[in-house]
Amino acid sequence: MDLSANLQLLRARIKDACNRAGRAEDTVTLLAVSKGQPPEVVKAGSDAGLLLFGENKIQEAKAKIPLCPGRLRWHMIGHLQSNKCRDAVGLFEMIQSIDSVSLAAEVNKWAEKAAKTMQVLLEVNIAGESSKFGLSPDALLDALPDVNRFPRIEIHGLMTIAPWSREPETARSIFRRLGELKVRCEDRLSAPLPHLSMGMSGDFEVAIEEGATIIRLGTSLFGPRPKTARVGDGP
Repeated sequence: MDLSANLQLLRARIKDACNRAGRAEDTVTLLAVSKGQPPEVVKAGSDAGLLLFGENKIQEAKAKIPLCPGRLRWHMIGHLQSNKCRDAVGLFEMIQSIDSVSLAAEVNKWAEKAAKTMQVLLEVNIAGESSKFGLSPDALLDALPDVNRFPRIEIHGLMTIAPWSREPETARSIFRRLGELKVRCEDRLSAPLPHLSMGMSGDFEVAIEEGATIIRLGTSLFGPRPKTARVGDGP
């Protein structure tokens, strides 16, 4: 794996996608998905210039983050269980996977105890896939005022995972709908939402063309995940 070469190539592709969309390159943030990667790989990413990393599981993040450079920033991007909210509030600067009012309430509770304001994204299951978490578009609009009332939570935008496909173009309608939903949410809140987290290794260029501000890249950056035991793995 040549992480620096991968990163250079990805940044060139990000720049090209931004140019096609008439956007400035600095409007897109690359989040490195470090799920399954050991701390030494995260450090290599940090040495190459990456600052923002995303983890999917609390157990792995809890074991890994203390072993990584302290200057890094971390987002929770996987499904969050209510009984893990205390750890999530302590470990991450943003939780991208709020998918219910009850989960938001639990995050707010622990953020209050930590005297911390928690940045969150609301996860939306645009395609209605039964295998994925997330609010339906209608449920999102219904939940929005309730989540916005929690004093220790700041809603910064929306997140989605498009259905897997070999053809990136199939994700375009999903990303476009998320952008449209963000506008509706902004109207309801009478406030801007700065972030659309959408697009992964297979479809990030389409996501950028449709307004993504955070793209979540793992395998295209680090290569295949190791199959051996990882930091934080249980028995």
